[in-house]
This record gives sequence, structure tokens and C-alpha cells, in this order.
Amino acid sequence: MFSKIVFLSLILSNIYANKALESVYYVDSKDVKLSSIIPYIKNDISILSIEENRYSQKIKSKEFIKLLSKHGYKNYTAKSNYINFILKSPVDTSKMEQKLQEYYKKNYESIDIKSIHVVPRGYLSSLPKTYTIQIRDDDFLSHSGVINIKTDDNKKIFFDYSIIADVQVYITKEVIKKDTNLSPSNTIKKGARLDRFRDKPLQDIYKASLQAKRHIPKNMVLTIRDVETSDAIKRDATVNVTMNNDGMAIIFSAKALKDAKVNDIINVQNSSGKIFKVRVTGSNTAEIE
Repeated sequence: MFSKIVFLSLILSNIYANKALESVYYVDSKDVKLSSIIPYIKNDISILSIEENRYSQKIKSKEFIKLLSKHGYKNYTAKSNYINFILKSPVDTSKMEQKLQEYYKKNYESIDIKSIHVVPRGYLSSLPKTYTIQIRDDDFLSHSGVINIKTDDNKKIFFDYSIIADVQVYITKEVIKKDTNLSPSNTIKKGARLDRFRDKPLQDIYKASLQAKRHIPKNMVLTIRDVETSDAIKRDATVNVTMNNDGMAIIFSAKALKDAKVNDIINVQNSSGKIFKVRVTGSNTAEIE
């Protein structure tokens, strides 16, 4: 019985342990509630107020941590020196959320979007009647970013957004050496939470034959920067060369003098040592240029 009580005490004492405070919190009213920081709290209370004629309140992280501790919520840490509480703007951001959803779906063949949250930087009482939405080209690589709307008079208004979504990625099952073809034996397809990718993750490794562009470690998410189209011909491989002459096709074997992909122009050497310039047409096949 005693051990159960001790165990329960440890659980309760660690419920709020080592919680990292965000640098920004968006609140529903100028009367900031404890539930804005600690969701699902039972006994909610006001913890501070945003000053009159202002729409945000900044407080030193150390002071706010002391304030939480005073109310019984200890062991908090902070991500920055200050914490900013911003009053939510009464504006409809659904148009921007829809645009972001279309943008992410365009860049990922398989994505499961759980939620999208868009907030203006600062307080906005209203949006312009007409505007265009601008999103940067590579923002899809991250779960958060900045978009802006451009008004008819070329004024820009900026918004922060965050997205919770799952995407399908390919992960290396083992170390993959340079020039090795990708296959089910060295990769596995998995669902992953969208966080921050180095580059666009591979969506389908079977649409085209791909090989590693460099040495790739184990358990690495594969991106387009890691791969290239597989070589159709390897150096020193035997190549079937076609030579068209007066409507006749003559086929002979030759040795490739370098690695090559389809449509590359390379030199091959026949059995008598003569060198020909050929265009690669497929796997170990080529034709005289």
C-alpha cells in the first residue's frame, strides 16, 4: 500500500515537471487565464491582464515562471527570455487555411492534414475586402511558416501558421552506398509527422529507377537531393550496340568506357579495339550516333 502511495505521489509531482513554455501564446481575452498555458485545467484562474489600449503583453520568462510556481505549478522552463501574450484577432483566416491545405496537398502525393492554424502577427480588427495570398516556394518542407496577404494598394500583412499533418516517406533500412539502386530490400515506406525536412521527401521510388547519389546512412529519410536516375550502363559492362545501315540493323557487342544514363552519349569499344560514339537507349543498349 505504501509503495502505491509513493508511486502515485511521484506521478502527481511530475505531471507538470520539465514543461517548456512557448515564447508566444494567443489568448481569447485580455484577462489571461491559466488554461491558456495549461490546457484542460480544472480550477481555472486569471493569472495576468493585458494592459488597456494594448493587444499584447510581454513578461520576462523568469518572472512568469515564478508566477506559475506561486500558484503551485512548478518545474517550468522557457524557450526564450520573454513570453508574449497576444490577443486573438477577430478575423476569418479560413481562406488562408484553405490555400495552405491546397499548397501542401500539391507538394505531397500522400498527406493527412489534421489541423491548420493561422494567426496574424499582431492584432487585426478586420481584413481587407480583397487580397491575394502569397506562400513561399519551400515552406511545405516545414510544419510552420509565414504567409502574407497583399492588398490592392500593395500593402503586405504577415501571418504565422502551423500545420499538424502526417506524410508518407521512405527511410533507409541500412547504409546505402553511392550508386546503389533503391529497392524494398534497403528502404521502407512509413508514415511520419511533418516536422522539418532537408528537402522534399521521396514520394514514390518505383516511378523511375533510382540510385543513391551519395553515401546515405541508416534510418535516414530519403529526399530528392539524395538520389538520381539509375545508370542504364555501368563502366566495363557489355553493351548491345545497334548500327543502322541502308535500312539494315546490325547489332554487335562492345564494352562501355564509362557509366551512363539513358540518352547520354558515351564511347564504347568493340572486340577489335575500335572505339565508337553511341547514344544510350536503355539497360545495356545503345545505338551508333
